[in-house]
Amino acid sequence: MIPIAVATEDELSEAVALRLISELKRPHQVTMKLGRKGSGYLRSKMGNWCQMADRQIMMVLTDLDRANCLLEFRDQWLANRPLPETLVFRIAVREVESWALADHEAMRQLVGKKGVLPTAPDSLNDPKQTLLGFARIAPKSVREDLLKVNDGQLRQGLGYNARLTQWVNTAWDPARAAERSPSLARARFRLQEAVEAFGL
Repeated sequence: MIPIAVATEDELSEAVALRLISELKRPHQVTMKLGRKGSGYLRSKMGNWCQMADRQIMMVLTDLDRANCLLEFRDQWLANRPLPETLVFRIAVREVESWALADHEAMRQLVGKKGVLPTAPDSLNDPKQTLLGFARIAPKSVREDLLKVNDGQLRQGLGYNARLTQWVNTAWDPARAAERSPSLARARFRLQEAVEAFGL
């Protein structure tokens, strides 16, 4: 049984990480679910995550957000630390919502048939705002969970994480999504690499 710990920015990122882990063919067990305190917390604990990777696979998932360069962002987080093979440090481009938007079939189940879904979600400047835009034209129950509007601005609704977490667990398919999201495809590949390395 391969032990795997996860550290993520928030509830939705955690659900996505766990869904990726659930794809693994080899027997595994999620030993710890850590973080959910934002990217600053994750970054401040990178030394801890590296140490934890000595005993298990450690998956750390964060968002690129507004950073200009993926490699520069990665290097800033690692601060010249050697990266253990069993540390899976992945960056969603630009947010984990882009990975969600990449599965068109599941997204249609969530928001309905209106609107044109992005063919290259990793290229979106603000995936969360794009998703909230689709929430405006979604069925009422979905719209009420995902969205609130303040002074004309689209904001995350109170049920955003709960609704999307349930959807990730029941409808979202990482293999389908990876066809439109290169950063997700790399994350799936890297996780499989770490599992193979751990078993050596």
